[in-house]
Amino acid sequence: MTLFLIPTPIGNLKDITERTKEVLREVDEILCEDTRRTLKLLNYLQIKKPIASFFEHNEERKIPKTIQKLKEGKKIALLSDAGTPLICDPGYKLVREALKENIKVEALPGPSSILVGLLQSSFPPYPFIFLGYPPEKKKKRENFFKNLKNFPYTRIIFSSPHKINIHLKEIQEILGDIDIYIGRELTKVYEENFYGKISEAIKHFGNKNAKGEFILIF
Repeated sequence: MTLFLIPTPIGNLKDITERTKEVLREVDEILCEDTRRTLKLLNYLQIKKPIASFFEHNEERKIPKTIQKLKEGKKIALLSDAGTPLICDPGYKLVREALKENIKVEALPGPSSILVGLLQSSFPPYPFIFLGYPPEKKKKRENFFKNLKNFPYTRIIFSSPHKINIHLKEIQEILGDIDIYIGRELTKVYEENFYGKISEAIKHFGNKNAKGEFILIF
């Protein structure tokens, strides 16, 4: 009985590891956020396995049944849509319950936009702090950025197309016109890397309807 945490490519399917392919072939079931995206990956790898959804709104309900299957000796893999499971994605509660039941948990190394962005950013690679997505509500978000003002670390956050300009303007208002790196659609065909001041980033991304996932490092 083993719960495997399996990273998947963040854009380029060639980034899949041989060990990942090997484990996916041997597991009994795959849990994932979006079954359609995972099915595309499995088709690319020519692997056929039972797949089931496991995301924020059904996580609590799915955990007991998953734990029972693991206790019966099943091998189950948990995948994210892209990148490493549990990082801004559900799964840590499942891991916690598995360990309580003495079920083996094995995390495979693999793709992560956090590390890709950090390496390309030119900012000090350590110490760094990853903070996920800023809060949705404006007041909480302002406090979030204020708390980062005196952090002596390289700071990493995620953003989305409909929030990127809001986040940039709020960072500028609170932290000033600081240097920033922005990675968009990392490892994909339309990958974009921006280096410059916040004010320049606001002009750059404010003039176009940029799509994809963003990582901000400052």
